[in-house]
Amino acid sequence: MKRIGILGSGKGSNFAIIAEAAQTKTIPVEIALVLSDVPGAGILALAERRGIPCRFVAPGKFRTKLEPEVELEYARQLKEAGVELIILAGFMRILKAPFLSAFENRVMNIHPSLLPAFPGLEAWKQALEYGARYAGCTVHFVTPEMDAGPIIQQATVPILPDDTPETLHARIQQEEHRLYVEAIRLWCEGRLRIEGRRVRIL
Repeated sequence: MKRIGILGSGKGSNFAIIAEAAQTKTIPVEIALVLSDVPGAGILALAERRGIPCRFVAPGKFRTKLEPEVELEYARQLKEAGVELIILAGFMRILKAPFLSAFENRVMNIHPSLLPAFPGLEAWKQALEYGARYAGCTVHFVTPEMDAGPIIQQATVPILPDDTPETLHARIQQEEHRLYVEAIRLWCEGRLRIEGRRVRIL
């Protein structure tokens, strides 16, 4: 049984799917700790209802990242909880060296586009406005560069002629929920090997 930690800033839809997969033994993990940079975030309420240890950790003065000493505090709390893998579930801050060095190649994120296309915020809207034929989602390991880490898996979603940002996002989220659980399972089984910019699935 692997111990995982989850960081989130919002409602926690991906967290809820992962927690359900853990409870039903679909993935051999125990969620050891949930941390959020937003007081009263939905993900904290979901974790509390499930009896999972959770807390708010103040992010500091920056809007898009954590202060270095705060990154170290996040890392300290996760290490104290015995966490082996970090899952970002809608965590809206870029993580940098202090945190990533503490969990090298053990921080996973999901992004709602087929990276490297459309990094950054509201990627589904970017794809729709660009006129792309396809959107999707990408599970990747996290590096200091935003949405640029080694890609683990991707899922493709066609963009329909009558799609709105809301309908497209909803279909992408369905794939996110499936893909994230699968990527975590592969990691737990020791089947992910980083080879430079690539991730090989064994």
